[in-house]
Amino acid sequence: MKSYRRNLSPAPYQKQTTVVRDLPMIPPEIQRIVLLIALAATGYLLILAWNQDREANETAPQYTSAPSVGPDPVQVDRPQASVESAVMQSNAISSDIPSAQELVTDATAPASSASSQTTPQDPLRANTSANLNRLIKVETSTLRVWIDLSGGDIVRVQLPSYPINQTNPDIAYQLLDQNVSQVYVAQSGLIGKNGPDSQGQRPIYRVAKNTVNREAGGELVLNYDMDGSTIEKIFSFTANEFLIDVSYLVMNRSQAPFSAGMFAQIKRDKSIPLVDESFPMAPTPYLGAATTNTDDRYLKLEFDDIDESPYEKRETGGWIAFLQHYFLSAWVAPAGQESRFFARRSRDGNYLFGLTGPEQTIPAGATGAWQMQFYAGPKDQTRLESIAPNLNLTVNYGILWWISVPLFKGLKILFDWVGNWGLAIILLTVLVKASFAWISAKGYRSMANMRRVAPAMKALQKRHANDREKLSKEMMALYKKEGANPLGGCLPMLIPMPIFLALYWVLLESVELRQAPFIWWITDLSAMDPYFVLPLLMGASTYLMQALNPQVGDPLQVKIMKLMPIFFTAIFLFFPAGLVLYWLVNNLLSIAQQTYMYRLVEREQGKK
Repeated sequence: MKSYRRNLSPAPYQKQTTVVRDLPMIPPEIQRIVLLIALAATGYLLILAWNQDREANETAPQYTSAPSVGPDPVQVDRPQASVESAVMQSNAISSDIPSAQELVTDATAPASSASSQTTPQDPLRANTSANLNRLIKVETSTLRVWIDLSGGDIVRVQLPSYPINQTNPDIAYQLLDQNVSQVYVAQSGLIGKNGPDSQGQRPIYRVAKNTVNREAGGELVLNYDMDGSTIEKIFSFTANEFLIDVSYLVMNRSQAPFSAGMFAQIKRDKSIPLVDESFPMAPTPYLGAATTNTDDRYLKLEFDDIDESPYEKRETGGWIAFLQHYFLSAWVAPAGQESRFFARRSRDGNYLFGLTGPEQTIPAGATGAWQMQFYAGPKDQTRLESIAPNLNLTVNYGILWWISVPLFKGLKILFDWVGNWGLAIILLTVLVKASFAWISAKGYRSMANMRRVAPAMKALQKRHANDREKLSKEMMALYKKEGANPLGGCLPMLIPMPIFLALYWVLLESVELRQAPFIWWITDLSAMDPYFVLPLLMGASTYLMQALNPQVGDPLQVKIMKLMPIFFTAIFLFFPAGLVLYWLVNNLLSIAQQTYMYRLVEREQGKK
C-alpha cells in the first residue's frame, strides 16, 4: 500500500507543481468579486432584455380600433366582424333579464303574475334581418359608447382620455366590450306586466332624436311603440363627464293602465383585462363586483361567493359596481328609491350584477318615467364620492386604508403645488421621515452604541467561543454597562414599512398616478423602471446602510444581513418606480440621519 502511494507522486508531477507555484496567482477574494460582477452584469442584461420584450408585447394594440366617426358624433355604424359575431352569439338574451317578481312592489298590491311572462327567446335569431346596422355610436370628449338598438343596451365603452399605454396614445382604453373572448355589457329595460323586456324578446328601438354634441353633450332618444303606448329610452350625456343618465318615458295612449318597473344590470364574464397592470410577487388589484348596504358600506361580491350563494338585498338608494384595475362601471339608483339589488350567475356562465326598481302603474292617457345612472370611467375618488355615498370606497386600499387615504390626500396636495407626482413622492417621503425623526434618532443612537462596543463584543465572542451561556451573560452585562440595545436598530427599519405598504396600494389603485411621468426615462411611476436605475440605486443605498450598521452577533447572521441588499434589489426590480423612489429617498435620508447620530454620539463620548 505504501509503494502504491509513492507511485502516485512521480518526479514529473512534482516539477509541474513547482511551475504552477511560480505563476502569478489572483487572490480568491478578487476572483469572487470579478465573478459576482460578471454574473450581475449578465443578469442585468437578461432582465433588461426581458423587460424590453415585455414592453414590446404590451404596446401592441389589444383591441380592435373603433369604427371611424363621421361629422355627426352619433351615427349608425356597421359593427366589425368580431362585434357582429359576438352580438349574434350572446347579446341580450331574454333569459338573463330579471322577472317581474323581482320588482319592488307595495306589500298590499298584488305582484304581476308569472303567466304574463312568455317563453324567453333570443331576439337576435328572431330578428336577424335587423341585426346588421343596429349599433349606435355616441362620442363625447370623455366617452365613446356603442348602444345596441335591441334592448338599448350599452355593449362597448372606450375612454379616449385614458390611452391604453404611453406608446399608443391614440388608442383608447376599452372598458366595456362584447366579442368572441369577452362579455362585459350594461343592460337596462322595463319589466313587469306591460314592460317591453318581459314579452319574450328584447324590444328593437329606433333612433327618434339625436342632440349629442362631442364637446357639449346632449341626449340620444330611442323610440319603441307598443300596444298604443310610446316608450322612449333616453341617454343623457354631459360634457367632460363619465356619468350617463338612463331614463324611460312612457306615454300611455292606450285605454288600459300600463304597469312596469325598471331594471339595470352589468353582465360580465370572469376574463381578466388584457391591459391590466400587475407586478410579480405582489398583490394584484381586485377584479369583481361590489355594492353598499346598511350593514356594509363596501361589500365585495366575488365570483366564487356568487357561485356558492346568489346575493339579494333591498336598499334605499345605493349602487352596484364591477371593479378592475383603475376603472369601474356602476349602476346607481335614485337616492330616495327603494330597489332590490342582486348578484347571480346566469345560465350561460356569465355573471349578473344589478338592481330592480319599484313597479308603477300609469293610468290610460297619462305619462310615467323611470331613471337610473350609469358610470363607466376611472376610479376618481372625488367624483365618485359626489355621485353616491360610499362609491369612493371602490378605490380599495386594503387593510391599511387608514394610512393610504391620508397619504393620497397629502400626495394630491403636494402634486397641486409642484405639478409632478415624482417630486410629490419625494416631498412626502421627507415629511414622513421628519415626522418620525425623533423615534429614528433613538434607534440610531442605540446602533451607535452597538457600533462602539463592537470590538469588545468580538473579544467576548473569541474568549467564550465554547461557552455560549457564559457568552450570553457577559454580552448582557456589556449592553447594560454601555447603554446599548441590540434591538434598538430595528426600529428605524420597521417605521417605514407600514408607509411602504400603504403607498404601494396608493400607487396601485390611484388612477391619478397611472402613466404619470417623473423625469427623463421614467415616464410612468405606476410601472417598473424600464432600465432598473432606481432599483440599483436603492440596492446601493441599502448596502451603504448595512455598512454603517454595527457588525455584531452570530457570524452566520452577519453574512445573511450582507445578502439583504441583493435580495431587496432583486424584488424591487419589478415594483412600481414610484414605490422604489420612495424607498430610495427614505434610505438616503436614513443614511444622513444615521451618520449625524454616529458623529454626535462620538462627540459625546469624547467629552466624557
